[in-house]
Amino acid sequence: MSDIRVIQTASAPAAVGPYSQAMVFNGCLFTSGQIPLDPATGQVVGENVREQAELVMKNVAAILDAAGTSFEKVIKTTCFLSDMADFAEFNEVYAAYFVSKPARSCVAAKALPKNVLCEVEVIAAV
Repeated sequence: MSDIRVIQTASAPAAVGPYSQAMVFNGCLFTSGQIPLDPATGQVVGENVREQAELVMKNVAAILDAAGTSFEKVIKTTCFLSDMADFAEFNEVYAAYFVSKPARSCVAAKALPKNVLCEVEVIAAV
């Protein structure tokens, strides 16, 4: 396991279960799903999908930075919405961060952790 590196930063929410914020393997970063938790308090922030998505992107940015990479090097994203009616509003926030237009899947989930409205995980080159 010496070629696997665990990424941990206080600038993003601590894992709320038995997993890491992210792992680096063979030059690729694999993040866990990020939800709109305030890294300092662990509390959900945002009353609508736009506010929640903004914090999700900030949490993703913190993990990318901790791994020594950036949004421009993201290869693939997986996005989860609690309601597809939020798709357009979520996309507005998403597009401001993922300007390189990585490959993406976006699905609706019956429920997300802590009943949040959105969650994003990424794979990026390091």
